[in-house]
Amino acid sequence: MRLKLIRQDTSFDFFSRWKLWLGISALMVVIGFASFAIQGLNFGIDFRGGTTIRTESTQPVDIGVYREALAPLELGDISITEVFDVTFRADQNVTQIRIEAQEGDEAVQGQLIQDIGVALKAADPGMVLPFPAVESVGPKVSGELIKTAALAVVLAIGAVLIYIWLRFEWQFALGAVAALIHDVILTIGVFSELQIKFDLAIIAALLTIVGYSLNDTVVVFDRVRENLRKYKKKPLNEVLNISINETLSRTLMTSVTTLLALIALYVLGGDVIRGFVFAMIWGVIVGTYSSVFVASTILLWLGVKRNWDKPDPNVGNQYANIDA
Repeated sequence: MRLKLIRQDTSFDFFSRWKLWLGISALMVVIGFASFAIQGLNFGIDFRGGTTIRTESTQPVDIGVYREALAPLELGDISITEVFDVTFRADQNVTQIRIEAQEGDEAVQGQLIQDIGVALKAADPGMVLPFPAVESVGPKVSGELIKTAALAVVLAIGAVLIYIWLRFEWQFALGAVAALIHDVILTIGVFSELQIKFDLAIIAALLTIVGYSLNDTVVVFDRVRENLRKYKKKPLNEVLNISINETLSRTLMTSVTTLLALIALYVLGGDVIRGFVFAMIWGVIVGTYSSVFVASTILLWLGVKRNWDKPDPNVGNQYANIDA
C-alpha cells in the first residue's frame, strides 16, 4: 500500500479567508522588519572582519578539543572547520580557524596569535608551529561583502521577475516575486529575532530558498494556466482552488522529503553547517506556505486574462491554395 500524505481528490477552499492569510504574512513581515531595524543581524566573521588561521597537525583533529582549548582566551566568535584535500599526506591534518576582529583592532595581534598557538599545542601535541598561513579581513572588505551579497539576492529576484513575466503574464510574475520577497524577509527576520550568526553561508541559503520557492510556485502556476484553458466559465478563485488541490500532494511530498534530509543534517551535521541548514528548514516551510497562500492570493487579487487558448495556425490561410 502506498503512503499518501494527502488524498488525491482534495477540495480545500484556500481563498475563503484570503484576507486572513495576507494579514498573517503582512504581520510577520512587519515583525521581521522591526526586529531588523531594532537589533539588526548578528553578522559573522565574513561581514564583520577578522583573522583566518590555517593550522596543520600530524595527528587526527578533534574540533571539539580545539574549541575547548581556545575558550579561555575569550576570542568571541570562532569558526573551526576541518579541511580535506586529495593532495594532503596521510599525516597532514589541516583545519581553518576564523576569529572575529577584536575590539579596537582590525586583525588579531601577533601576541594573541602566539597565545593561540600555545593553547592549541597543549591540546594537540602534533600541532605544527608556526601556523602555515594567517590572513586578516578588514572592515572595508567586509562592508563590500555585505553589498555584494545584497546585490546577489536582488538580482536573483529580478531575474525571476523577468522569467515568470516571459513565461506567463505580469500578474503571475508579481505574485511569484511577492512570494520570494516574503520568504527572504521572513528568513532574515527570524535570524535577526533569534540573533543567529549571519554569514556568507546564509546568503547561499537565501539564494537556494529563492530557487526552491520559485520551483513550487511555478508548478502551481503551470497548473493554473492549464485549468484556465479547461474551465473558461469558472470564477478565478475556483480555478485557483482546483489547481492548488491538484498539486497539493506533490507540493507536500516534496517539502516533507526535503525537510527530512535537512532535519537529519541539522541534528547530525555539527556546528559548521547548522546555520545554513536552519535557514533552509525555515525557508522550505515559508516557501511552501507562500506558494499556496501568498503567490496565488496575489494572483487572485490582481486578476488574470481568461482566454489562454493557443491561436489556430491555420486561421487566415484557408484560401492559400486557391489559384487566382
